[in-house]
Amino acid sequence: MIAIVDYGVGNLFSLKSSLSAIGADVTVTGDADSISCADKIILPGVGAFGDAAEKLRVTGLADVLKTAAAKGVPILGICLGMQLLLEKSFEYGEHEGLGLIHGEIRPISEAIPSELKIPQIGWNSLNFTGERSPIFKYINDGDFVYFVHSFHGTNCDANTIAVTEYGAELTAAVACDNVFGCQFHPEKSGEVGLNILRAFCEL
Repeated sequence: MIAIVDYGVGNLFSLKSSLSAIGADVTVTGDADSISCADKIILPGVGAFGDAAEKLRVTGLADVLKTAAAKGVPILGICLGMQLLLEKSFEYGEHEGLGLIHGEIRPISEAIPSELKIPQIGWNSLNFTGERSPIFKYINDGDFVYFVHSFHGTNCDANTIAVTEYGAELTAAVACDNVFGCQFHPEKSGEVGLNILRAFCEL
């Protein structure tokens, strides 16, 4: 069973629908025991890093996720969920993340030309870095996925598995052992996104 973590941040319907469409056994839950018993965990999220991180802490779900990661349970963070996997964020202050992947979150405005729009919204290509990640086994280098973000992962080169070009090379996906993160939205990325979710389900 795959648990989609419901901690009050983000629209979970499209993600659940996408997973159901590929035949996954999936539940949306904020219950710590249910998440702890899951075979795989997906951490979604949209909105502000600080608020989301605080919700994970006060509900005890931050510790649940850290324990699951230590046990080798596959975890996938999506968009803000990916950012929360890193060590800290500088989004309107400084906020502690889960620390499951080395790196930090900073504004893309620090990296891209000033004439480009923020947030980055739309379809951009994925460019793999190093050996192809197992979550990309059903897609090709250069395939397009859907982004909506104003912040990105930095200082995480050793854990970066894909980048995208938006006036500069930005982190698109990260991984460390059984923990994976996608800055883009697989559930909004058509067949390419479904194939990423399918590969995650098979881990």
